[in-house]
Amino acid sequence: MLRHSLLIRNIFRRLRVAALLSLVAAAAVAACASPYQQIAGPDDGTAHFDGGMFVAADGARLPLRRWLPAAEPGAVILALHGFNDYSNAFDAPGRYWQSRGIATFAYDQRGFGATEQAGVWPRQSALIADMRAVLRILRETYPGLPVYLLGTSMGGAVMLSAVAEKAPNADGVILVAPAVWARSTMSPFYRALLWLGAHLFPTMELTGKGLGVVASDNREMILGLQRDPLVIKRTRIDAMWGLVNLMDSALKGSDRLTPPALVLFGAKDQLVEPGLASEMVARLPRDIPVAVYENGWHMMLRDLGAETVLRDIAVWVTDRNAELPSGAVAAGNIKFSRPAP
Repeated sequence: MLRHSLLIRNIFRRLRVAALLSLVAAAAVAACASPYQQIAGPDDGTAHFDGGMFVAADGARLPLRRWLPAAEPGAVILALHGFNDYSNAFDAPGRYWQSRGIATFAYDQRGFGATEQAGVWPRQSALIADMRAVLRILRETYPGLPVYLLGTSMGGAVMLSAVAEKAPNADGVILVAPAVWARSTMSPFYRALLWLGAHLFPTMELTGKGLGVVASDNREMILGLQRDPLVIKRTRIDAMWGLVNLMDSALKGSDRLTPPALVLFGAKDQLVEPGLASEMVARLPRDIPVAVYENGWHMMLRDLGAETVLRDIAVWVTDRNAELPSGAVAAGNIKFSRPAP
């Protein structure tokens, strides 16, 4: 939910004095210090569902939510939530797609929601392996039905990073305001400072307070997130480091994304950098549709006008050759109507 670049700049301000005091000893400390804490990942060979849990091969138990139609579904969506959020992010979307005959599954990714080590960044390989494991289970559970991957923000970055390694065994990929960022756009000083923060002060926590960022026009929903104890409000620096690594690999992974795929952006998004979104779109094959919603914000699946986006997704997973009902398909560079502050 936080504006990634502004939050990192906040980190830079907080760390500047500490970093300058530590520069002389940094090399020696880095050589002998333990890496920043990460949650280990699974080999998905024995992963399975256990009631309301996805159990990974290493025994990690990740809360699982599902929204199932009364009759046999026509399609299945595996949805991955964004940074500091959790699977409940898809409650309203899941109920909408449920009414359209589409089954939706979502789980709390490692380090988020009600997982055992919420707030601690997992290994990127773990995030990807969990996604592949759940996808495999859904394939086995619904043989013959199309199964789609959908990722919002960080969830989209997980999917793109997976694509960079090997295309997931899905019938299509839907990216909603995907979080992408090229590390090369950061100055060497900032890159070094973030590295120092992650390795020397990994547990230092920051908030998005005072950044002035609006994630959605749905104020009631935003207030609900602020009250929700499972939504992370204070972010560890090593988690930001891990997110930057993920976003960097996600941008590179966009080179390898192939149809069928659908990419969605909100024109009023204050979290996605327009320049990086444009770079991502430029890397995509020309036959991948990119939709930009004039009244869409970053959390467009939960905006006041979310039904427009949800309907487009429902139509696309039912018939990938159909025109999106909203007509929100853009060509060329992404230009947001409301520049980020």
